[in-house]
Amino acid sequence: MSAKMVTAGVLLIGDELLSGRTRDINLSYLAKFLGEMGIQVREARVIPDVDETIVATLNEMRARFDYVFTTGGIGPTHDDITADAVAHAFGVGIDHHPEAMALLTAHYARTGAEFNDSRRRMARIPHGASLIPNAVSVAPGFQIGNVFVMAGVPMVMQSMMDAVAARLEGGARMLSRTVGAAMGEGQIAEKLGALQARYPDISIGSYPYYRGTVFGTNLVLRGTDSDLLDAAEAELMTLIRTFGVEPVRVSPE
Repeated sequence: MSAKMVTAGVLLIGDELLSGRTRDINLSYLAKFLGEMGIQVREARVIPDVDETIVATLNEMRARFDYVFTTGGIGPTHDDITADAVAHAFGVGIDHHPEAMALLTAHYARTGAEFNDSRRRMARIPHGASLIPNAVSVAPGFQIGNVFVMAGVPMVMQSMMDAVAARLEGGARMLSRTVGAAMGEGQIAEKLGALQARYPDISIGSYPYYRGTVFGTNLVLRGTDSDLLDAAEAELMTLIRTFGVEPVRVSPE
């Protein structure tokens, strides 16, 4: 019996992402991390630090996917509103979490920095949520229901993902085959569409490339059934040869 499909949505929160001031690298990391566990990222959105936008988007995504992972907006400044918005989305209260307060109190005592009201904001956790440890800078993320709320700083987010991996249940792992061909995608597009129709459970994408004077197309097949992938790949390579081009298997998996 084949493994079940487990899905995830990613919600990247922050005005700085939308303005272009900050370049996101979290999505790529999350997609690869989760993919290795058999959790398929089906959708990602970038939204501003606006309470009603976060609430509406989060409620939509958590109803559609097995897991939702958010990044950004849980720091000490006035525009870090993600924790409050998540509490609103779940219809629960929010307050300083005793364990989070203890962690941060000890941390600032060790560093000698003032544990002021702004920094105390990072200990505010929605009622009923469990903490996500932060091995980098101590201030925790949190999990509530199927939603994992994490920092936007990549190093911190990655540490938090390591901490929550044991809480996640994976499913069918996505596999891929990549076939290169020294030809334009427009040349093969019609027959490629027919191949896709014969293999509805396989995702087939075409990606042109330019390498100096060499122009070609990488054709990527993705699916969870390795036998079906093998069959589709074999047909694809035969198809490419009908154009007088020798296919190259780029990255077998």
